[in-house]
Amino acid sequence: MDGFERRDQPGKRVIIIGGGMAGLVAGYELARAGHDPLILEAQNRVGGRVYTLRTFAPGLYAEAGAMRIPRVHDLTLGYIDHFGLPLRPFVMGNPRGLVYVGGRRLTAEQAGVAPDELGFPVAPHERGRSHSALWDDATRELRAWIEADEDAGWERIRQEYDGYTIREFLEVRGFSEGAIEMYGVMNFVESGINNAVMEEFREDFGKAYEDMQEIVGGSDNLPNAFYREIPDRVRFGAEVHAIDQDPDGVTVHFKTEAGRYAERGDYAIVTLPFSVLRQVEILTPFSHEKQRAIRQLNYAASTKVLFQVRERIWEADDGIYGGATVTDLPIRRMNYPTPDPSSPRGILLASYTWDQDAARWGAMDEETRLEEALDDVARIHPRIRDVYEVGASHAWYNDRFANGAFAMFEAGQQTQLQADIVRPEGRIYFAGEHCSLYHAWIQGALESGLDAARAIHEMPVPAR
Repeated sequence: MDGFERRDQPGKRVIIIGGGMAGLVAGYELARAGHDPLILEAQNRVGGRVYTLRTFAPGLYAEAGAMRIPRVHDLTLGYIDHFGLPLRPFVMGNPRGLVYVGGRRLTAEQAGVAPDELGFPVAPHERGRSHSALWDDATRELRAWIEADEDAGWERIRQEYDGYTIREFLEVRGFSEGAIEMYGVMNFVESGINNAVMEEFREDFGKAYEDMQEIVGGSDNLPNAFYREIPDRVRFGAEVHAIDQDPDGVTVHFKTEAGRYAERGDYAIVTLPFSVLRQVEILTPFSHEKQRAIRQLNYAASTKVLFQVRERIWEADDGIYGGATVTDLPIRRMNYPTPDPSSPRGILLASYTWDQDAARWGAMDEETRLEEALDDVARIHPRIRDVYEVGASHAWYNDRFANGAFAMFEAGQQTQLQADIVRPEGRIYFAGEHCSLYHAWIQGALESGLDAARAIHEMPVPAR
């Protein structure tokens, strides 16, 4: 992380809207390169959708947002190493994790060996085959294209399949309705089965779920590490409500609890999710193409429900140390924390949902969320009520500073929108996970923030 090459020229004033990961990395690198960035953050914290909840017993925390980092995300890991933050393995697949489908309770290992025990009405030629085996067969040819020539392979996949939803791809690959149901439940995408299959390809072929890591002490240690380097460059409680530009610069209008203000810069970087940017007044209108991208880009809902327990009963009763449980219940997925021998207490991610499932949980008040999640978890771990202490939840669609958990293309949107999503508008640049093809990942936010900052760094100094 050597930063940008310094240039023998005056620094540029850059107004950065949003103190999430994209805004932080842009501000950090621009400041290191001799520029004058100012980050306007509406909340009282940095990190955006990297949000660690610390309202539990001392020493306990949980992730409302980003919680894991694939080994292939070298940029993210590079900054973690740059700031000297420790990592530990995040357990994904665990053979002792559970599958609870149709009232049947199996271990993941049992479900993998005998998938017919799950009761999905698959076709005769699909019997005895797991959802992952069927998927591997369906995508073998596509993987071969990437292995032969990565760039050309991805372009061919985009051209042939960008217009397909996950369901449509499975249908054309011969999956029966029972197999489609099995894939949706077991791969946590049943409520998002009509999202673009390109999203599924990128995560699977890109090894997004292999060799996962987590930041020891909480994911917010990464945004906080950026902030500690540039605390005087961040203004909290500054909610942007209008943006204007002219040939000489950009003016950003914002409000705080104390009043209304404006800051002017040579350039601006907008890192707000487009779901939030829709509510910001653009005084000098963007191009039609940009306006369309801002209106149409799809954002996924995501809701997490978390339990603090005085005993990690999943370890004592079932020998589950990390990993996940798959269900067809409303909670959908549970994630178990990394084992901690220093305390019997722990935080169970009792429900992690996306799309329509998440919107349903988000429509409840928190007390109802916790009670209904307890009912579901009790079917799988009967002692949960005996050890439950307190709970918490976060629904990203209800968070007005996010209005969604992450960008998630509908079929065809990569082709239709991506170029317009990332294209600058005059002196205004754009960044955030939605401006990358790493949707929902810290990697995408960092990559896009760096790209925007580098483009401004390399621009000639404007005349004043």
